[in-house]
Amino acid sequence: MAGSEDLDDIDHAILGLLRDDARRTVKDIAERVNLSPAPVKRRIDRLERIGVIAGYTLVLDHSKVGPSIEAFTELRFAGNTNAEEILDAATALPEVREAFTTAGDPDALVRLRATDVAHLQRVISELRRSGNITGTKTLIVLERRVPPDAV
Repeated sequence: MAGSEDLDDIDHAILGLLRDDARRTVKDIAERVNLSPAPVKRRIDRLERIGVIAGYTLVLDHSKVGPSIEAFTELRFAGNTNAEEILDAATALPEVREAFTTAGDPDALVRLRATDVAHLQRVISELRRSGNITGTKTLIVLERRVPPDAV
């Protein structure tokens, strides 16, 4: 993993441009940082390889793709359940977007998406039937805001 001292001004400029629009073409980035496309592509590949760029994300405008509910569900497991079993149970459903094991209570936190409350209830019921889950608690997201400089 690279530290910020391993990145030069051009790397930071490339990251800023990708943060503003991850779909920018290499040609566009190259023009903006005054390099040809080949070295820009090599830099982006390097930033991905060393983990500075961890991935690319799609952000949907849910008002345009139909109703949906985002929720976080806390999962509690039997005391002898290992982390691998917890993550397997937590990610078994297609509605699960992310799963995290945590220290303390709860044992895991799952971010999921459902089309409506009835669908959310079915997903939670499915989660409860999987693995060694002993309890759940669900929080529905009312509003989501991502800071502009969040990666």
